Amino acid sequence: MDMTRRGLMYAGRNTAIVLGLASLGLIRTRHASGETFEVTHTDPEWRKLLTPAQYDVLREEGTERPFSSELNHEKDSGLFNCAACQLPLFSSKTKFDSGTGWPSFWQPLDHAVEQRTDSSLGMIRTEVHCRRCGSHLGHVFDDGPPPTGLRYCMNGVALAFTPVPA
Repeated sequence: MDMTRRGLMYAGRNTAIVLGLASLGLIRTRHASGETFEVTHTDPEWRKLLTPAQYDVLREEGTERPFSSELNHEKDSGLFNCAACQLPLFSSKTKFDSGTGWPSFWQPLDHAVEQRTDSSLGMIRTEVHCRRCGSHLGHVFDDGPPPTGLRYCMNGVALAFTPVPA
């Protein structure tokens, strides 16, 4: 990754804008793709199954505050599952500290997530969602570590950790 000072400045500015809009509750791009998923519930059912914070992120495509998730500090061996349907999404073996304030991974498990273009907020990003229930998890960026060079930047509230013996 070869970043110039100007590139870092723009990245920092864009991050600040996104975080500001998210903290004001202005990031909302509900699922409008018409996709169908293996696990489905009505809106009232999702509200009963999820906490308000989980519902906001998973179903309304909100963003949690950076550095607010306990999963940022999770170092045990295990799996990070979708908080909505429990599908295993990421292995602890691919987790890394990106310094962004959200749990980050360089690769999802096979057939766990799907991606779509997110053009909200006047920028093009790649949104990541659970392939089984369609819940919003976060975004993927191309500034991660080897071997993939990807950073799956996930909302911690969208994940549930299950320890697995090493």
